[in-house]
Amino acid sequence: MKYNRKPEGTTSLQKRKLKTKPLILLIGILLAFNIFWLVGWLIPDKPKQTDEEVASVAGKPITREQWMSAMEKEVGRETLLDLVNEKVMAVAAEQYGIDVSEKEVDLEIALIRSVDGRSHSGQDEEGMRKKIRSNLILEKVLTKDIVVKDNAVKKQYDENTALYNILTAYRTAIIVVPTKADAEQTIEELSKGSSFDVLAKERSTDLASASLGGDIGYINDSTDSIDKAIVETVANANEGMTSGVIALSDGTYAVTHVSEVVKGQSFKFKEVKDHIKREIALEQLPQTVSPEAFWKEFDAKWFYGK
Repeated sequence: MKYNRKPEGTTSLQKRKLKTKPLILLIGILLAFNIFWLVGWLIPDKPKQTDEEVASVAGKPITREQWMSAMEKEVGRETLLDLVNEKVMAVAAEQYGIDVSEKEVDLEIALIRSVDGRSHSGQDEEGMRKKIRSNLILEKVLTKDIVVKDNAVKKQYDENTALYNILTAYRTAIIVVPTKADAEQTIEELSKGSSFDVLAKERSTDLASASLGGDIGYINDSTDSIDKAIVETVANANEGMTSGVIALSDGTYAVTHVSEVVKGQSFKFKEVKDHIKREIALEQLPQTVSPEAFWKEFDAKWFYGK
């Protein structure tokens, strides 16, 4: 019997063809994937629907466009103004070689809290630090060429030492209600896990703090703008402590919550020397200057025009 023997070259060629098939398939898959990716990249993302319903009242919708427009009118200008001013002051610091350390910001916060604890109520820590940093840069730019004698600085310190001996401060929130029964009910709901912030907004009769979730800022033993019963209750409180029923001088009742305790501290002359020097120098300026005065110098522009 005869067998037809295939040439060796033909067999080797077939083997090579068989081995290359998976490779060709892989290349084809990768090429198809790249084409799909390119097409997806070229097609722009679908914009959000401005007529999307975000709420409704009696079946009548409130659209995303209405919501965003209302927010822009309410807080848009002020928010953008703060952002632009922060950027302007950052550029000014770089231009004039001005540095603001974290220690300087800490000092300003401590001094502000000791004088007016409510000045930053409802404001987050990061936002407060940014504003203080920008203000410090502004003050340093304005006073960099004003000469203040050391003896004047020392005299200012000696005459106001009480300002630099800061008492322990308590970040406090309150819920004020008409009756003792209301206060007791509030405490019961808090004990079951209800949010202090939410209850303050829902039922506190102190409207100024209610809108901030009850926050009245930092208070201490010398605070005279808050009912003494509240000051005495939070004194020596620990962080996270919620009070019992507090009877107020006007016949109403309150419940307090301490979210933060800032320990008191005393600042030596060398620690506040630069701060006092800036204060004296600022008093010599003919008028108050805001960051907007530097917009033209650093080519600042914004959506609202001039």
